[in-house]
Amino acid sequence: MIRIGIINIDTSHPITFAEYLKQGKRARYTAVYNDGFRSDVEVEAFIGKYGLEKRCSSIEELADCVDIGFVQGSNWNRHLSQARLFLTAGKPVFIDKPIVGSLSDCLKLEELAVDGAVILGSSSVRYANEVTEFMSILEEERGKVLNIYGTAGVDEFNYAIHIVEAIDALAGADALSTRFIGRGCLGSNICETFFVTFNNGITATYNTCHGLWQPFEVVVMTTKTIYHFRIDNKKLYGTLLDRICDYMETGTNRLAPVSRLTHAVKIMLAGRLSRENGGSEVMLRNIPENDPGFDGDKFEREYAAAAQA
Repeated sequence: MIRIGIINIDTSHPITFAEYLKQGKRARYTAVYNDGFRSDVEVEAFIGKYGLEKRCSSIEELADCVDIGFVQGSNWNRHLSQARLFLTAGKPVFIDKPIVGSLSDCLKLEELAVDGAVILGSSSVRYANEVTEFMSILEEERGKVLNIYGTAGVDEFNYAIHIVEAIDALAGADALSTRFIGRGCLGSNICETFFVTFNNGITATYNTCHGLWQPFEVVVMTTKTIYHFRIDNKKLYGTLLDRICDYMETGTNRLAPVSRLTHAVKIMLAGRLSRENGGSEVMLRNIPENDPGFDGDKFEREYAAAAQA
C-alpha cells in the first residue's frame, strides 16, 4: 500500500482523490500537514473519514512517515517551497494544479527536475481518457493536427490551466506565443479568448469563463477530419491517480515531464501579459523572469472566503 502524505486539504481534490483511492488497495492518504485555511474541525473530520494515521506538525515530519507527498493547497505561490521539503528528504512529490504561477517558479522546478527530483503533476485533464484515446490514433488515420479549440470555466487560471494542459498534450510541441483575442461580458460572467501558436505549425484557441462552471470541450481539426469530445469529469481523477500509483509501484513514469507542466503555465503567463498589453502577441521566450505571474495569495483568500461562506 502506497502511503501518501498530504499538504493542506483546501480544495475539493483531497476528498475526491480519497474517495477514489478507497475503492482500491493501491494507495491511501495516511498523514496530513495543514497550515491552510481549513479549520482543525475540518482537518480532523478528514482524518476520521479516510482513516489517516497521523496529523503532523511539520512537512519534514510528514515526509519522514510516507512514501510520496501530495501538495494540494490552493495557493500555488507556496507549492514550490512545500515540495522542496519532500524532495530534500528524497521523496517524490505530486503537485496539484496549477503547479506554480510564475516564470521564476517554473524555472526553479525545471532545475530541480534536471537535478533528478521526481516531481509529478499536475492537471488530471492532461491524462483524461478522451485526450489519450485521441493521441493513440495513428496519424495516418486521423491526419495531422491543424488546430485545437478548448473551453474551461470558473476562473482565469486555477481552473483554466486544466484545458491548457490538455491542449499542450494534444499539440505535442512547444508553444511560441500567446495572444489575447478579446472578452465578452454578461453581468458578472466574463468570457476571454486566447490564441496560441506552436513551433510545429499547430494553432490553438482556448476560452475561459470566469464566475461560471463550464465543461471541458475540445475540438481538434486535422488534415482529414474534425474530432470533438467533452471530457468526462467523473473519470478524470482516476486516470491521474492510476499513473501516480503505477510510478510508485513500478518506477515507470507515464506522467508528463516537468518541462511540459511548466510549459502550460508559460502559455497562460504570455496570455495574461498579452491581455495587459492590449492584445499584442507575446512570445513565451520574452516573458520577464521577474514577472509576478498569477497571484496565488489573492486566489487563496478568495477561495477561502467562498468556501467558508
